[in-house]
Amino acid sequence: MNVTLRQLTYFRALAEHRHFGRAAAAVSISQPALSVQIRELEGALGQPLVERRARDVVLTPFGRLMLSHAEVVGEGVRSLEDAARWHDGLSGRLRLGLIPTLAPYLLPGALEALRSGDISMDVQVQEAKTDRLITDLAAGRLDAAVMALPVDASGLIAQPLFEDRFLLAGSAARLAAIGKEIETLRPEGLGAQQLLLLEDGHCLTDQALELCGRGRGHAQIDMGASSLATLTRLVAAGFGLTLMPELAAEVEVRGAPGVRLVRFAAPEPARTICLVRRSSTTGEGWFAQLAVVLTDVGTQITRAARAG
Repeated sequence: MNVTLRQLTYFRALAEHRHFGRAAAAVSISQPALSVQIRELEGALGQPLVERRARDVVLTPFGRLMLSHAEVVGEGVRSLEDAARWHDGLSGRLRLGLIPTLAPYLLPGALEALRSGDISMDVQVQEAKTDRLITDLAAGRLDAAVMALPVDASGLIAQPLFEDRFLLAGSAARLAAIGKEIETLRPEGLGAQQLLLLEDGHCLTDQALELCGRGRGHAQIDMGASSLATLTRLVAAGFGLTLMPELAAEVEVRGAPGVRLVRFAAPEPARTICLVRRSSTTGEGWFAQLAVVLTDVGTQITRAARAG
């Protein structure tokens, strides 16, 4: 039997995409070449792996069994590659994911710091919601990801980085309408105030709803913005209030001068930002170095927000 790692990689891609054309594109070869490799793999194993249909493919029972073995082999190869790549610490190529409420604010300083240590370092960035980052991290498409705790996924290790407190953001008129109560205000005390949040799927939305003690069906909640930039401009125009992370405060207020920020009464609500990797990936050296860089950058931004 002569089964190659390349054939197993192609088979995993076919199992994921369930289509020869899409699978071929994913692994950057032609569709005929992929088909040949799959047939050779089936010949080596002695049984069909897939049922070929007009528009898609379906794994045979034997194919499902072989896929589980192929995934184990793939994970082992990724661990081997990671160990070799990170042997000398943080260098070479880094595939880093960040959630959208972090990326625009944390990345500029983080990239500058990383490249000041290694000018040749190739940082490939993916911005996506938490669920997508966890999926890509587990599949080996990312080396690490930056998101907010908690991280509810097995096989991952999360390293806390820094605390990002929430501020109350609104127009001057909206905040003035709250009156003297604003001096002792807590998120759950916003009452009947109109609350604007990001669209569903953002962890920031889940955190805001929990802090404010509201459900998704609350009459005074509007979840429609796709970015903090859009949300801030809606708030500046007087459409409602929102919770603004310290990390984003300076950038977003600069882009929407009509926004005013107020701190909540102590203890101030906050989210904990963390760096996540696969538990199977060697974490010595490079992961700790990356965590230090991100912690330093994030702490500088949040300290400036508190001092201002």
